[in-house]
Amino acid sequence: MPLFQTIQFNETTKILIWEITESFEELLGKVVLKEKTKKRLDGMKSQMHQRAFLSVRMLIQEMGFTDKDLHYDEFGKPYFDCHNHISITHSYHFAAIIISHETVGIDMELQREKIIRIGDKFTDYESEYLDPSSKEDYIKKLTVIWGAKEAIFKIRNEKGISFKDHIKVKNFSLNEGQTEASLHFDVLVKDFNVHYEEIKSDNFEGKFTLVYAFEK
Repeated sequence: MPLFQTIQFNETTKILIWEITESFEELLGKVVLKEKTKKRLDGMKSQMHQRAFLSVRMLIQEMGFTDKDLHYDEFGKPYFDCHNHISITHSYHFAAIIISHETVGIDMELQREKIIRIGDKFTDYESEYLDPSSKEDYIKKLTVIWGAKEAIFKIRNEKGISFKDHIKVKNFSLNEGQTEASLHFDVLVKDFNVHYEEIKSDNFEGKFTLVYAFEK
C-alpha cells in the first residue's frame, strides 16, 4: 500500500500516514537499514510491530531521509541531525510521522470502548467537562485527551510525568479539530497547541484518532 495520507499542516510541518498492508518481507525489501536498526528489528517478537517499525522507515524515505539519518536519545525519543524535529506513532495497521521545524509530538489511537474503563487513570481536570451520557462522543473525547497527553509526553519525555496529574487538556468540541493543553511538572510549566482528526480506512474496521501537539 502506498502512502495513505499526507497532511501539509504549514510550510514547515508535514504529517505522513502509512496503511500497513504489506508483508514483513515486502517492507524489508524496500528499506535500507543500518546495523543497529537490524538488531532492534530482529529483537521484536511481534511481526505486526516489525511491520510498523519498517513502515516508519518507508515514511521517512518519503520525506527524503533514510534510516541512517534517524537516531534515538537515551529516553527513546527519535531525532534527526538537522533542524527538523520528528515524532512517530503506530496503531494496529497504521503508522504515522510528523516532521517539523517546531517541537512536535504525535499519537494515533483506535477508538475503543475499553478507554471508558481506564478513563479515570489519565483524566482529572478533564472530568469537569466530559459528558458520559453520549457514549460515542465520550469515547471519542477520551481518545483525543489520551492522544494529546501521549503527544505532549513524547515532546517532553521526562521521567515522572503523570498524564492524570501533570497534563491538562482544555475543553474542546469534536468538530473543532483543535484545543490547548498545559504541562505542570515540578517547576516546569509549558503550553501546547493540540490538533486532532479522525482517520478511517476501508481496509480496517473501526475509526482512529490522530492527535499532534506543538510546544508553544
